[in-house]
Amino acid sequence: MAEYKSDIEIAQEARMLPISEVAAKVGLSEDMLEHYGKTKAKVDIHALSDRPRRGKLVLVTAINPTPAGEGKTTTSVGLADALNAMGKQAMLCLREPSLGPVFGIKGGAAGGGYAQVVPMEDINLHFTGDFHAIGAANNLCAAMLDNHIKQGNALGIDPRRIVWKRVVDMNDRQLRQVVDGLGGIANGMPREDGFDITVASEVMAAFCLASDLMDLRDRLGRMVIAYTYDREPVTVADINAQGAMAALLKDAIKPNLVQTLEGNPAFVHGGPFANIAHGCNSLEATDCALKLADYAVTEAGFGADLGAEKFLDIVCRAGELTPSAVVLVATVRALKYNGGVPKTELTSENLEALEAGIPNLLRHVSNIKDVWGLPVVVAINAFPTDTAAELALVEEECHELGVNVALSEVWAKGGEGGRALAEEVVRLCEQSNDFAFAYELDQPLKAKIEAIAKKVYHADGVVFEPKASRMLKQLEEQGFGGLPICMAKTQYSFTDDQTRLGAPEGFTITVRDVRVSAGAGFVVVLTGSIMTMPGLPKVPAAEKIDVTADGRIVGLF
Repeated sequence: MAEYKSDIEIAQEARMLPISEVAAKVGLSEDMLEHYGKTKAKVDIHALSDRPRRGKLVLVTAINPTPAGEGKTTTSVGLADALNAMGKQAMLCLREPSLGPVFGIKGGAAGGGYAQVVPMEDINLHFTGDFHAIGAANNLCAAMLDNHIKQGNALGIDPRRIVWKRVVDMNDRQLRQVVDGLGGIANGMPREDGFDITVASEVMAAFCLASDLMDLRDRLGRMVIAYTYDREPVTVADINAQGAMAALLKDAIKPNLVQTLEGNPAFVHGGPFANIAHGCNSLEATDCALKLADYAVTEAGFGADLGAEKFLDIVCRAGELTPSAVVLVATVRALKYNGGVPKTELTSENLEALEAGIPNLLRHVSNIKDVWGLPVVVAINAFPTDTAAELALVEEECHELGVNVALSEVWAKGGEGGRALAEEVVRLCEQSNDFAFAYELDQPLKAKIEAIAKKVYHADGVVFEPKASRMLKQLEEQGFGGLPICMAKTQYSFTDDQTRLGAPEGFTITVRDVRVSAGAGFVVVLTGSIMTMPGLPKVPAAEKIDVTADGRIVGLF
């Protein structure tokens, strides 16, 4: 029996190439790199500004996530390696992991097995300092806002209507609601406040949608941070903070170049929340990859109803992107979970439960084909407990929709295990497609929300609570009606009830609140209780992470 190795052990045994050699594979010269040690570097995006895009864009998404795991990142890494092994020039684009989940539940987020990006420890910990810069920019804005109020409040800001929070990149529930400014006049005005996790900051969302530093500066200036006593919006530009915030981000906005275990180039850059934001890596990284390679493989957060929808309706609009193919990741285990099998029994063959859970997969497949007009392949992330009968059932059901299924064994075999998937992706990329958005920007905000709910979630309709209706009307009056929609909904279900698995019918979506992310450039629609500052679990992953005397990290996945 082969010796089991953890993800971090596999990563630490890898012989990494100098980052200059990795860069050279896609034509990046030494003078285009800013080195962060021997194995990671930032890329000078100005040197690529005049290059046209030449690559085909491949989006990796998944069924609704379950505790059984789907393996989107692992599949994305393996697919990029497989394409390169076939002689295609491919680049990978991923989000940066947040320290909160790393020390909380996940313990790491750089792929798995033999399909990882490295240096794994660096990527999962401080990396190149991007998240620290984003947190500093966010908190500078918060400090300048409170200082404006302390120094006379010339704008007439209502302290009860401040919507800008401070952030820290850690799961810390104690900071969700705080009272600050205590201790007398010299310490500011006492008020209720709170913290978000850094990835939930609108600075992160704007950062990942900006086309360059000046566009980022403009987006920062448009962010709404508070309201006056007359209920007029106050922006970052109103307190003159956008320039200093952009200065803090001038290096962070450059994409980070690393490599896969097989020495292939990968950008790991940015990491917005996939609920209240769009949940994709930076547009800068994707743009660079499309200029440098024949294929750019990118991943969207959560299931296709959230991540893919936001990538296609928000990111593709902002970046003028047209995907060539979509990979929809699923596991037999997760489909059985959707069919009602408890997590403890997922390793046993159960065709009845699998058949009951497959509609979740088929609905996502149908959406990608029929709503957005894109070709799709289903990637079954293989596990040793999958049986031939179970795999055959999934393939048969997908074939009825005219979609091929590829068994992905990249966790165990790296790029070699993704060859069948890569071949199907190449085939799909050669086809023309009829890419379309789920809604048009000139529709009223309510109509855009209803389009997503009915077309993508398959809801019967949308119920708007009075507060949400008032806010939608107000946003349209303030000139925000032409923005795309960013739905904040549970990732576990097509509905706004996380317990309704599979492909539910006969439900409505309830919109309870709405807020504008004017700098990022979308309207956030809240359909449930979305936590923007997670807490640690009973046994945090941090308890298993340690460091040896020679500086070697252990316990990180």
